Amino acid sequence: MKQLTLAVALGLVAASGVAQARDNIEIVGSSTVYPFATAVAEQFAKKTGMAAPKVESTGTGGGMKLFCAGAGVDSPDITNASRRMKKSEMETCQKNGVDAVTEVKIGFDGIAVANAKSAPEIKLSRRELYLALAKDVPTGPNGELQPNTYTTWKQINPAMADVKIEVMGPPPTSGTRDALAELGMEKGCLLFAGMPELKKKDEKAFKAACTTVREDGAYIEAGENDNLIVQKLQANPDSVGIFGYSFLDQNRDSLKAAPIDGVDISYESISGGQYKLSRPLFFYVKNSHVDQVKGIKEYMAEFASEAALSADGYLAEKGLVALPAAEKSASIAAATALTPVSINVLK
Repeated sequence: MKQLTLAVALGLVAASGVAQARDNIEIVGSSTVYPFATAVAEQFAKKTGMAAPKVESTGTGGGMKLFCAGAGVDSPDITNASRRMKKSEMETCQKNGVDAVTEVKIGFDGIAVANAKSAPEIKLSRRELYLALAKDVPTGPNGELQPNTYTTWKQINPAMADVKIEVMGPPPTSGTRDALAELGMEKGCLLFAGMPELKKKDEKAFKAACTTVREDGAYIEAGENDNLIVQKLQANPDSVGIFGYSFLDQNRDSLKAAPIDGVDISYESISGGQYKLSRPLFFYVKNSHVDQVKGIKEYMAEFASEAALSADGYLAEKGLVALPAAEKSASIAAATALTPVSINVLK
């Protein structure tokens, strides 16, 4: 009888759209967006007097799985993402009853490839980054693949230091890993003979060849905690770390970043598109939860506000690169109107 009463109560909550099934917001997703979301959560709680949302850093892919697992109030209300939602993820959402999702783009971020300030300076091209990270690398005139045997940076480029390749970076569940594969490894791989032809002929085989990360110890998955990578770089100056620009910006006293293809990572180079390892950041909201969970509208309004998203806003102070004016206005409008993202625009 007790279970039946609870079910009836939750049904009334959903039907009424007024009473609330939960009075705290639950947020999952990207470790890159995490510091921005927690800053917004603090402002939201300060302004409204409501409980601060619970924000978890699960990685973009992990967040999408939790977010799309069901429409009930026992599932997250919001997921943060350091890449756009995939079509396959939206299909999972719809299959599980999550049929209206609002997408809000909040700004841009760059992927930093950094080491300790005390370490020798490194300069990288996307070709060299690919050779350092790929499990197999192309050889010969037709792009035949062989296992990656590069063990030092000097083997890749004689001008680089003769130190062991040891790169600490995000796991497969991370949007940063997805963006690294697309913006860095794929572009570096395309410079080798046979790879452009493979991409045209068989996209799946091309991605497998160009984005599969080596498993011989040269690449170390450091989890979703970017602060842990920062600590490990300080402990081992010969290692290199991969993480979002905001974490570099907050740790410039101890870290420095490698120029990529001759361009330094900076607010200006990300905003202007010169820095090639740049990507947009998002958060996604279940529209069905807005009237069921207290504070979602107010939280969205705080995140998609001039105070948060402008170039001199409080998120810019934490490393968020602001959207152009037109895109910012579109994001604020989408958050206000709860405009569902169409599956047709996703890839």
